[in-house]
Amino acid sequence: MRFSKLPLLLIALFTGCVGNMNPTGGNSTPNYPYFITKEPLTIKKISVPVGTRLTYKESFWKKGEQNKMMAEEKLTDIRLPEGATINWGGVPVTWISQFFNSEMSGFSVYADFNKLDANQHNRFTEMWQSCSEDIGITVKNTDDWSFNPDNILDIESCSVNYQRYFKNDKHQQSFLDEMYSEMLKSGKQNASK
Repeated sequence: MRFSKLPLLLIALFTGCVGNMNPTGGNSTPNYPYFITKEPLTIKKISVPVGTRLTYKESFWKKGEQNKMMAEEKLTDIRLPEGATINWGGVPVTWISQFFNSEMSGFSVYADFNKLDANQHNRFTEMWQSCSEDIGITVKNTDDWSFNPDNILDIESCSVNYQRYFKNDKHQQSFLDEMYSEMLKSGKQNASK
């Protein structure tokens, strides 16, 4: 009789450990180093305003807010202050984030379509808005996150709805092909204004 509680104790212990076996590191999130800009700066060929949060790769030595910028090649995110946007290909964007998969050369761009002027609407903005607020861009040079048609290789994704990964899905591939073409047209129109 005295061992009847042992299985319950083992179950309780095991259940308490399961959360710690999470492959993403359990319930805690890494305290990535970041820097808040104190003046307007150009980062990854993008002009950002005061108050922009620059987040860097996880570092053993540096955690949380830093008192100076870190090396640009360690940058993973540019997040503008609340309410601020920059023009990226004719679209107001709030955040640009390097692809998590280091084998992919590119980044995701997050739009704020509430700030898109009526005269900025075109086929590219309509396609982007139809699938989500973010698109994935592959580039030649990862040191340039600006809207630079000479650097942009392709649109890799439009949210989870359209992905280059699904090569055999003609509908997804066709959508992304058209979106890429319309993005380049939109960029040329914005450059000439």
